[in-house]
Amino acid sequence: MSADHMGFYNIEDLRQGAKRRLPHGIFEFIDGGAEDGIGVQNNRDAYTSLKVKNRVLIDVSQRSAETEIFGKKIKMPYGISPTGAGGLVYYGGEIGLAKAAARMGVPCTVATNALLPMEEIAEAAGGNLWFQLYMWADKEMSMKFLDRVKATGFETLIVTVDGPVGPNREYNKKNGFHAPLKYTPKLISQVLARPGWCYRVLLKQYLNRGAFRKENYPEEIERRVTVASEEMSVVKTDRQSWEDIRKIRDVWKGNLLIKGLQSAEDAVLAADEGLEGVILSNHGGRYVDCAAAPLQVLPETKAAVGDRIKIIIDSGARRGSDLVKAIALGADMVMSGRPTLFGAAAGNEAGAYRALEIFYDEMDRVMAQLGLNTIEEIGPQIFWNPPEWVPRPQLGFRAAAE
Repeated sequence: MSADHMGFYNIEDLRQGAKRRLPHGIFEFIDGGAEDGIGVQNNRDAYTSLKVKNRVLIDVSQRSAETEIFGKKIKMPYGISPTGAGGLVYYGGEIGLAKAAARMGVPCTVATNALLPMEEIAEAAGGNLWFQLYMWADKEMSMKFLDRVKATGFETLIVTVDGPVGPNREYNKKNGFHAPLKYTPKLISQVLARPGWCYRVLLKQYLNRGAFRKENYPEEIERRVTVASEEMSVVKTDRQSWEDIRKIRDVWKGNLLIKGLQSAEDAVLAADEGLEGVILSNHGGRYVDCAAAPLQVLPETKAAVGDRIKIIIDSGARRGSDLVKAIALGADMVMSGRPTLFGAAAGNEAGAYRALEIFYDEMDRVMAQLGLNTIEEIGPQIFWNPPEWVPRPQLGFRAAAE
């Protein structure tokens, strides 16, 4: 652990720090799920329900969490998910997130909904940057948009395919938060209650850039989007199909992944279409409240596709031990968005890096306690009395060294 822990010792500490610094509506927008929050809780329960068993008298002095994804080495099997709220938690937040990831040596995904232009983020931060694409209602506009993504230098493209219609987030309706921001009396009172946020974020934004805008949207969309309901009709479409993915595959020669699937059947289709990977995700519990946790569908997905494509899992990871558990069930990498957003809200770029550092330190510690030296050694043998959805390994007992 770094000596500069900033008073944050785990992801929940960062979450509480974010809660203290952000206006109520903005914090709930980041923290909350859909409807009753069942999906958010189940994502955590899936991880915490798995118990592990330690192995002793194994030399772990040379252990490493380093791995490789799409031909690039990364410090640990973790990456930052696409999030469109980086610029709301602190000014220039998307750059801060990307810089923190580059410093740690893990991927960071730039979102279509970012409040800074993708070119500016890439130039300022560098590192292993991926890009996330929404298929807009105007498909040709989406295809043309890919030229800009390619020109910026991204090598990995994630197409978010869940959420064909908008989610039911009732707390946003109650707390007055809208995306794009609409300064209702409720939101104004919340903003005034956080004068630090007004100075760190709102004032700097308006002095340097004007009103918050989704800077990567083409002008044709930006002109039409004035309220949340209009935006949803433009940037979400219930007419997505595999044919859209095939068109993207034809023009995108880099790594292509889809994010938001929750079934082995769709993962097999993705492999058949020649994609490089899938991201199992329920959008952090933000769309379908009764959805299974991605961790729960990971084993059956791995059994269905084997090593044909990379399997990345998103939604719910909050501890380094969660990364170990996901890898043990067949994931190649784990992603999440809220932890580094909490960190950025609590302590800017340094706070985002602190979130990554917490994941790394905890993963390193758990690997040592389980007698694991490499990522390749992590498998279902680490689990004690696992539930039915976890594969049972053939136990092999190694004799003690003489």
